Amino acid sequence: MLDILIRPIVTEKMNLITEKYNRYGFRVDKKANKHEIKKAVEEIYGVKVVTVNTMVYAGKLKSRFTKGGVISGRMNAYKKALVTLSEGDSIDFYSNI
Repeated sequence: MLDILIRPIVTEKMNLITEKYNRYGFRVDKKANKHEIKKAVEEIYGVKVVTVNTMVYAGKLKSRFTKGGVISGRMNAYKKALVTLSEGDSIDFYSNI
Protein backbone atom coordinates (compact mmCIF):
# COMPACT_ATOMS: atom_id res chain seq x y z
CA MET A 1 0.00 0.00 0.00
CA LEU A 2 2.86 2.38 0.67
CA ASP A 3 4.06 2.07 -2.92
CA ILE A 4 0.71 3.42 -4.20
CA LEU A 5 0.76 6.66 -2.15
CA ILE A 6 3.99 8.52 -2.87
CA ARG A 7 3.43 11.59 -0.67
CA PRO A 8 0.68 13.92 0.52
CA ILE A 9 0.29 17.31 -1.13
CA VAL A 10 0.61 20.01 1.53
CA THR A 11 0.24 23.47 -0.01
CA GLU A 12 -1.79 26.55 0.85
CA LYS A 13 -4.27 25.81 -1.92
CA MET A 14 -4.68 22.20 -0.80
CA ASN A 15 -5.17 23.31 2.83
CA LEU A 16 -8.03 25.59 1.73
CA ILE A 17 -9.65 22.73 -0.20
CA THR A 18 -9.23 20.47 2.84
CA GLU A 19 -10.92 22.95 5.16
CA LYS A 20 -13.78 23.67 2.77
CA TYR A 21 -14.56 20.25 1.23
CA ASN A 22 -12.75 17.71 3.49
CA ARG A 23 -10.58 16.64 0.53
CA TYR A 24 -6.95 15.59 0.76
CA GLY A 25 -4.40 15.47 -2.06
CA PHE A 26 -1.80 12.80 -2.71
CA ARG A 27 0.80 12.15 -5.37
CA VAL A 28 0.23 8.56 -6.37
CA ASP A 29 1.78 5.91 -8.60
CA LYS A 30 0.85 6.49 -12.25
CA LYS A 31 -0.37 2.90 -12.63
CA ALA A 32 -2.68 2.97 -9.58
CA ASN A 33 -6.43 3.08 -10.16
CA LYS A 34 -9.13 4.67 -7.98
CA HIS A 35 -10.01 1.45 -6.16
CA GLU A 36 -6.38 0.84 -5.16
CA ILE A 37 -5.96 4.46 -4.01
CA LYS A 38 -9.14 4.27 -1.92
CA LYS A 39 -8.04 1.01 -0.30
CA ALA A 40 -4.55 2.38 0.46
CA VAL A 41 -5.84 5.58 2.11
CA GLU A 42 -8.38 3.66 4.20
CA GLU A 43 -5.74 1.14 5.36
CA ILE A 44 -2.95 3.61 6.13
CA TYR A 45 -4.95 6.42 7.75
CA GLY A 46 -7.96 4.50 9.12
CA VAL A 47 -10.61 6.74 7.56
CA LYS A 48 -13.67 6.21 5.33
CA VAL A 49 -13.17 7.43 1.74
CA VAL A 50 -16.25 8.63 -0.14
CA THR A 51 -14.82 9.54 -3.56
CA VAL A 52 -11.49 9.57 -5.37
CA ASN A 53 -10.71 11.94 -8.24
CA THR A 54 -7.50 11.47 -10.22
CA MET A 55 -5.53 13.71 -12.56
CA VAL A 56 -2.51 12.88 -14.71
CA TYR A 57 -0.10 15.76 -15.26
CA ALA A 58 2.19 15.60 -18.29
CA GLY A 59 5.84 16.58 -17.98
CA LYS A 60 6.55 20.15 -19.05
CA LEU A 61 9.54 21.47 -20.96
CA LYS A 62 11.43 24.09 -18.99
CA SER A 63 14.35 26.28 -20.01
CA ARG A 64 16.39 28.92 -18.25
CA PHE A 65 18.99 31.41 -19.35
CA THR A 66 22.41 31.32 -17.70
CA LYS A 67 25.86 32.77 -18.39
CA GLY A 68 26.78 29.56 -20.18
CA GLY A 69 23.73 29.67 -22.44
CA VAL A 70 20.27 28.17 -22.41
CA ILE A 71 19.71 25.09 -20.27
CA SER A 72 16.72 22.98 -21.29
CA GLY A 73 15.11 20.27 -19.24
CA ARG A 74 11.89 18.46 -18.58
CA MET A 75 9.76 18.17 -15.44
CA ASN A 76 8.53 14.71 -14.54
CA ALA A 77 4.98 13.58 -15.26
CA TYR A 78 2.93 12.53 -12.24
CA LYS A 79 -0.52 11.48 -11.10
CA LYS A 80 -2.47 13.32 -8.41
CA ALA A 81 -5.44 12.01 -6.44
CA LEU A 82 -7.99 14.09 -4.53
CA VAL A 83 -9.61 11.95 -1.86
CA THR A 84 -12.89 13.07 -0.24
CA LEU A 85 -13.43 11.71 3.26
CA SER A 86 -16.73 11.04 5.00
CA GLU A 87 -18.13 13.61 7.42
CA GLY A 88 -16.23 13.65 10.70
CA ASP A 89 -13.07 11.94 9.41
CA SER A 90 -9.78 13.80 9.02
CA ILE A 91 -6.09 13.09 8.41
CA ASP A 92 -3.36 14.78 10.44
CA PHE A 93 -0.13 14.83 8.41
CA TYR A 94 1.78 16.64 11.18
CA SER A 95 1.11 14.18 14.02
CA ASN A 96 4.43 12.30 13.80
CA ILE A 97 6.86 15.18 13.23
